[in-house]
Amino acid sequence: MCVVDELVERVDGQDRVLGVVSRREAVREGWLHRVAVTVCRDDRGRILVHRRSEQVSRFPRLYEVEVGGAANVGESYEQAAARELAEELGIRALPRLLFTFLNRSGLSPHWLGVHEAVVPNAVIPDPDEVAWHGWLTEPELRSALLEWRFTPDSHEAFSRYLAFRSAQS
Repeated sequence: MCVVDELVERVDGQDRVLGVVSRREAVREGWLHRVAVTVCRDDRGRILVHRRSEQVSRFPRLYEVEVGGAANVGESYEQAAARELAEELGIRALPRLLFTFLNRSGLSPHWLGVHEAVVPNAVIPDPDEVAWHGWLTEPELRSALLEWRFTPDSHEAFSRYLAFRSAQS
């Protein structure tokens, strides 16, 4: 379940740590902090999409392209991404950090670390976090992004993810 008052590191415009604050305070004050997300692919290249449960405090019932959450105090982006995969999907994986960017969409501005991981088809989502999940091809996901209600981070992160992958090809 999403804990609203977890402790996070407040960071500056260059992603340098300034101190420790509650996430609630960071969101309320618009202070930068770190969030780690992972785009999950299966061995066929499909992308995991999920709908957030009604119980989560942020963006209930909206769809997401990535799995993730705030980095705890002292956690790297990679550690936070791996922890979130385990908590939300029951997956033990070491996601690969692709890039970070200053994301101004969502509840408040934050540094977003975007990762990628190839994960098994058989995920075991936490029902407190995930109400539904499915695997979509890139064309199916592009259509869904136009038709379904996604979190603000999903659009920005996925657009940058596709651009990153294209640049790597």
